[in-house]
Amino acid sequence: MSTDHAPVSAPVSAPAPAPTAHGVHAYDLFNGDADGLCALHQLRLVEPRDSFLISGVKRDIALFDQLPSGRPLQVTALDISWDRNAQGVCRVLNGGGNVTYFDHHSAKTLFRHPQLTAHIDTGLDVCTSILVDRHLGGVLRQWAIVAAYGDNLDAVADRMAREHGCTAATRGALAQLGYLLNYNAYGESREDLHFCPVQLYRSLHRFESPLDFMAKAYEFRRLQEGHASDQQAVQDLAPYTANDRATVYVLPDRAWARRLCGTLANQLVARNNGRSVAVLTPRSDGDFLVNLRIGSASASRADIFCSRYPAGGGRHGAGGIDRLPDQDMDRFINEFFAHLESDTP
Repeated sequence: MSTDHAPVSAPVSAPAPAPTAHGVHAYDLFNGDADGLCALHQLRLVEPRDSFLISGVKRDIALFDQLPSGRPLQVTALDISWDRNAQGVCRVLNGGGNVTYFDHHSAKTLFRHPQLTAHIDTGLDVCTSILVDRHLGGVLRQWAIVAAYGDNLDAVADRMAREHGCTAATRGALAQLGYLLNYNAYGESREDLHFCPVQLYRSLHRFESPLDFMAKAYEFRRLQEGHASDQQAVQDLAPYTANDRATVYVLPDRAWARRLCGTLANQLVARNNGRSVAVLTPRSDGDFLVNLRIGSASASRADIFCSRYPAGGGRHGAGGIDRLPDQDMDRFINEFFAHLESDTP
């Protein structure tokens, strides 16, 4: 993590949890978005553990880099790209620790190890919370539904909710919570967020039911208010450029834009008549953060395209680039349009 970004996690130098009976220190690493939050929440309600929590803003996913060295660790990782953390996993395993990994992003470098348990599925219709839901036998299904809505898997979430017996009103409430939890994760630094993901997780973890969290938690009301305020700022947003397959938006250099960029990309692709969307958000250093969504009319893959760029990746329909140099913006747009024209992975 660069020194100009405040880490959105408890500092690594803070006291670690007491070691287990076998002398192993426990850590939970999770993405700060809806999927990471709900995945860890489900897991620790059913399988409680006194763990040290490490998370970050949405794109802060190389979380194994924040782990200490010199002692065996028991690590659970949720919704952070395997390929961005594979070397860190090796360090933990080589240090005598063990790793349990739940994720749905690219895992081209995945390997087998006796101290590694990997629940990784890169399919189109899963998110990490759904993988945790499967692992737990569906005992906290509503939280997986919240995460699916937040991860832009609306059709999957709707099907799960109906099978679970949720009314239309409950489906709407779970969807709103998923969107708001996801909205909170986006930003360049901690200062852009309404809540540190670790703080938000601790609030969530007081509630077994997502509906109770919505009814009683201050954090939910604050996210509602913040999102409503930010949405006012995008009313006049116009495309930067477009063709018959995609639309590109360039946001202003504002905190609201950094907070909205991910959920805005989801909203824009949902109403873009099957066309794909790229949202470019200015960083404080003059470069851009990219959120990319593939529309239903395209067979192209977001993860494969974004992985062409340093610090780029994602999954089949959604991807991003942590840093796109300003001088490369036009090249990126041309390559994005060409990638969609090819319609081949």
